[in-house]
Amino acid sequence: MVNVIGVRFRNAGKIYYFDPAGFDIKQDDNVIVETARGVEYGRVVLGLRQIEDEEVIQPLKPVIRQATPEDDEVEIKNKEKEKEAFQICLEKIKKHGLEMKLIDSEYTFDNNKVLFYFTADGRIDFRELVKDLASVFKTRIELRQIGVRDETKIVGGIGICGRTLCCNSHLSEFAPVSIKMAKEQNLSLNPTKISGVCGRLMCCLKNEQEAYEELNAKLPDVGDYVTTNDNLKGEVQSVSVLKQLVKVIVTLENDEKEVREYKVEDLNFRPKKRKDKGNNIDDEELRALELLEKKEGKSLLDDE
Repeated sequence: MVNVIGVRFRNAGKIYYFDPAGFDIKQDDNVIVETARGVEYGRVVLGLRQIEDEEVIQPLKPVIRQATPEDDEVEIKNKEKEKEAFQICLEKIKKHGLEMKLIDSEYTFDNNKVLFYFTADGRIDFRELVKDLASVFKTRIELRQIGVRDETKIVGGIGICGRTLCCNSHLSEFAPVSIKMAKEQNLSLNPTKISGVCGRLMCCLKNEQEAYEELNAKLPDVGDYVTTNDNLKGEVQSVSVLKQLVKVIVTLENDEKEVREYKVEDLNFRPKKRKDKGNNIDDEELRALELLEKKEGKSLLDDE
């Protein structure tokens, strides 16, 4: 077991482990640590705890010090300088006529490097831009191309649910999301309904996937034949996954048919083998998928 603290450098960013190095560090404290990018200022989001050695990438770097009021002041000044650097970089991009969209700028705590994050449709030759920026800032310049999901995580926004985007508020890392999850949850494959602000499949599809898999496993499929607790036989017309209710077209004694709703525990049916519903796609769904794939530029039938 090893003592660690969890430090985050960006809002909803990835959590990195550091050795507390004997400091009395508590959650929400600010600390100065050394990373691969240099000396950085971060916030402690996980207080002192013990974890297994296998969960840590060795060697575990120690905390340099707890942040002082002077360090806090430096961080505030860096944030102001980042706004100015962003505007300067925008002007330089326009000057060089580059097809790239600047997303964010960031100073390392020790001002040893300025990072610029951007998106672009393809590869960009920004060597002249880097030289131009280096002559202005007199420090190391790094331009980093990011994807649309990372862009949305940095910029933020409001989702179709009316809440702040998960990736910008609490989601530390992106989990793989696939069209199979939308099928499992009986969602429409209309691209506008299952795509997030970034244009990719919504991250929240992953949140309820395990619950839907468990609930669906207890239900018969539409079209299956079942026997009810009142000794009637019939065909499943529809199922309500969350309520665990099944509508069955039953045949009465006079050969009349009637739709009745039953709880799943009131039905007898052959337990189904786990099906890969993600690949059972009809023509209408396939057209919707093709539109969504064209929008995302890749196949959605496989995990990302």
